[in-house]
Amino acid sequence: MLRGRSLSVTSLSGLPQWEVEELPVEDLLLFEVAWEVTNKVGGIYTVIQTKAKTTADEWGDNYFLIGPYFEHNMKTQVEQCEPINDAVRRAVDTMNKHGCQVHFGRWLIEGSPYVVLFDIGYSAWNLDRWKGDLWEACNVGIPYHDREANDMLIFGSLTAWFLKEVTDHADAKHVIAQFHEWQAGTGLILSRARKLPIATIFTTHATLLGRYLCAANIDFYNHLDKFNIDKEAGERQIYHRYCMERASVHCAHVFTTVSEITAIEAEHVLKRKPDVVTPNGLNVKKFSAVHEFQNLHAMYKARIQDFVRGHFYGHLDFDLEKTLFLFIAGRYEFSNKGADIFLEALSRLNFLLRMHKSDVTVVVFFIMPAKTNNFNVETLKGQAVRKQLWDIAHSVKEKFGKKLYDALLRGEIPDMDKILDRDDITIMKRAIFSTQRQSLPPVTTHNMIDDSTDPILSTIRRIGLFNSRTDRVKVILHPEFLSSTSPLLPMDYEEFVRGCHLGVFPSYYEPWGYTPAECTVMGIPSVTSNLSGFGCFMQEHVADPTAYGIYIVDRRFRSPDDSCNQLTQFLYGFCKQSRRQRIIQRNRTERLSDLLDWRYLGRYYQHARYLTLSKVFPDKFHMEPTSPPTTEGFKYPRPSSVPPSPSGSQVSSPQGSDVEDEEDGRYNEEEEAERDRLNIKSPFSLGRVPRGNKKLHDEYKN
Repeated sequence: MLRGRSLSVTSLSGLPQWEVEELPVEDLLLFEVAWEVTNKVGGIYTVIQTKAKTTADEWGDNYFLIGPYFEHNMKTQVEQCEPINDAVRRAVDTMNKHGCQVHFGRWLIEGSPYVVLFDIGYSAWNLDRWKGDLWEACNVGIPYHDREANDMLIFGSLTAWFLKEVTDHADAKHVIAQFHEWQAGTGLILSRARKLPIATIFTTHATLLGRYLCAANIDFYNHLDKFNIDKEAGERQIYHRYCMERASVHCAHVFTTVSEITAIEAEHVLKRKPDVVTPNGLNVKKFSAVHEFQNLHAMYKARIQDFVRGHFYGHLDFDLEKTLFLFIAGRYEFSNKGADIFLEALSRLNFLLRMHKSDVTVVVFFIMPAKTNNFNVETLKGQAVRKQLWDIAHSVKEKFGKKLYDALLRGEIPDMDKILDRDDITIMKRAIFSTQRQSLPPVTTHNMIDDSTDPILSTIRRIGLFNSRTDRVKVILHPEFLSSTSPLLPMDYEEFVRGCHLGVFPSYYEPWGYTPAECTVMGIPSVTSNLSGFGCFMQEHVADPTAYGIYIVDRRFRSPDDSCNQLTQFLYGFCKQSRRQRIIQRNRTERLSDLLDWRYLGRYYQHARYLTLSKVFPDKFHMEPTSPPTTEGFKYPRPSSVPPSPSGSQVSSPQGSDVEDEEDGRYNEEEEAERDRLNIKSPFSLGRVPRGNKKLHDEYKN
């Protein structure tokens, strides 16, 4: 029996507490299978890519990722090499000799994990035979016209073939295979049907049917137990995909999902309760200077201000130093991502700010890709006018400076009426006239193809947010992902997020939610919902999430109108904060990044691997439940002073607290930071890696 020292796995997010054996990783092979390996097509790509370093550090050369081959991705992201592991090398050689194209190399990301990539098109001639294999295995047929499902079958068949070849030559090594989403699921189904000696894990990041039902504006979570699942899948012509997903779930030795809310969904939709919840993390990088992220915020905010100066030329009658930048970003799923409730809340926020005669202006960006023709001419003109004014001001400044310098050298105080000649005055007057415009600043930066039916633009027309002078809330739809090469807003997404004040993501369907998580890691407060995995995770582990810059909208137990009012209260409370309060809140938000570090959250994946090994090889790997679940000693406490929290002073109206300044005075950044650090338990290492392959971070050693 393989033995090691005993470790106590603390229960978090409802995980049981276990006494487990430390695994001899050198006697194991770990494969993770996903369509997103080296293929950036969704949020799972972020999961795989950011987790790779932590897993590679832990497992060394015994960790492999399996994905599809795309020539462009191979050339730009993968360094080809020969497999060191004998079983993997034999499997690759055998498949290549039998008419497949299997590529092997290192993925050029942090951790440089090994990748095995299958050329789907090269093996498509086997499709009919593999359809027969799937039918024999689980009686699921795939229509010929569903190209995506056919590609997934080819991918899964190649994966099962590869794993069989590996297990045939693995000697005494045990194999663990983790499959992400239904796209990789056929590999799991076929592996189990062929009785391969591998321990399998299936992870769903969102259920297929859940996405479809929520997109149809159905009250999904309150009717989970009432849906006729087969009927709903059939009506949406995804029944075969649903069957593939459900078969994968029930074939797996261990079933995991990414959040508690998705676990509830999966239990009803896929008819199996997840064994383990595995929250998603990020690779958190700490700056050597404690408040460097605050400096980055100021730097990138200035660049956003430059864009706003151009976009609102001729209507720039608001103070940019008292302007807050809010944004929502992600796939263009109007209801699922909460853009509908956000726009309605902005309308109500605009009313409150005008009614209370606030001097704060809110500029809101919608970064959601949609079909466009090209840039809006008026938007491009705005940036050109801004650039022209800057050049004129710089030219006049140079002349002014030279005359001033010469006068001072002569020991004279210059005559301010003569230091600017008539030509300079004329140039400046022409510049001022050039900023006059007859139209309002546009609400979109691009020409939309479906302008009349676009959900965001249609809602803007209905609520009347047209960027008029009297509006305290301005709206800008940027229907394209951000890029540093853009002629309009030349910033990468990370730079843009750092420059904003608040990210708003009141999603109705969000199994995890990387956008608010990324905000948190960068020290930017965010709004999320209790229907997102991230929101539920923060509710569980932070006593007062609002004080830490995590505003959680209740979209599960409140009516849509009440949820919208709550979001409006959050936004108005945020607008009432002083600059000092926002700085304090950003400091607290950034400290939560430790919670989202893969070096901590990786323990959930380790737990799932232990569990599946104990099920498949009980004579060699044994786990016994001990004490009941507990999260004691883990929660972030409520700060002693809570100046940024509007919830502390608001009941039914968005009025600020009279004792705000007194609470500000009690704030001690160093004391709070030290107290928060003590509440994050050091992630322990589950497993040994062959010497020389594993690098430990000192602060995370046991």
